[in-house]
Amino acid sequence: MKEGPDIAHIAALIGDPARANMLTALMSGKALTVSELAEESGVTIQTASSHLAKLDEGGLLRPRKQGRHKYFALANDDVAHVLEALMGLAAGSGHLRKRTGPRDAALRQARVCYNHLAGDMGTRMFDSLMAKGHLIRDGDSLRLTHAGADLAAKLRIDLAALRGNRTPLCRECLDWSERRSHLAGSLGRAFMSRFEELRWVKRDQKTRIVTFSKTGAEAFERLFPLD
Repeated sequence: MKEGPDIAHIAALIGDPARANMLTALMSGKALTVSELAEESGVTIQTASSHLAKLDEGGLLRPRKQGRHKYFALANDDVAHVLEALMGLAAGSGHLRKRTGPRDAALRQARVCYNHLAGDMGTRMFDSLMAKGHLIRDGDSLRLTHAGADLAAKLRIDLAALRGNRTPLCRECLDWSERRSHLAGSLGRAFMSRFEELRWVKRDQKTRIVTFSKTGAEAFERLFPLD
């Protein structure tokens, strides 16, 4: 028997179609009930409960109880990054479940990837941050510069609080539709939350689509220009 991490076990958990649909639904960042996840995966509630128990035991989910209801969310950012990367691999290999349409175009334009902005608008923001020197590469990691800190302060993002979290401040996440990086980590989450607070964007909890208002799109372009 080979030593090291058992990737086959995790791959088997994700690889079941019903469980894959459940995990994809949770990429919205919203915790869902057993019945909601059963509907998403096209199985009975009893079967969904069995699948969720396996995903929980495998460390991929975080169950939460509120009143009489039990909710499920992705365990952490690492699970979301793996799922986003797998989506990119599947799309790049031509493994698409249905023909593209308006919803697909909207998802490619802007969507939420667990808790941060993804799609064309997400990669645009990342490219602008890199081009303007707000982010720089430090080995295999990303580092926020003084100019980047000033930009975050301009948006009233509390960097001191973010740096106190265990989650990395800045992290690259490979965008499945653009095949380029968008910004994850606690700063990526803070940007998305701030955009929502300013009512620049509105997310569709069922599809993960993020819609920019006219004012939001104009402000976003001013804040994250590209040459």
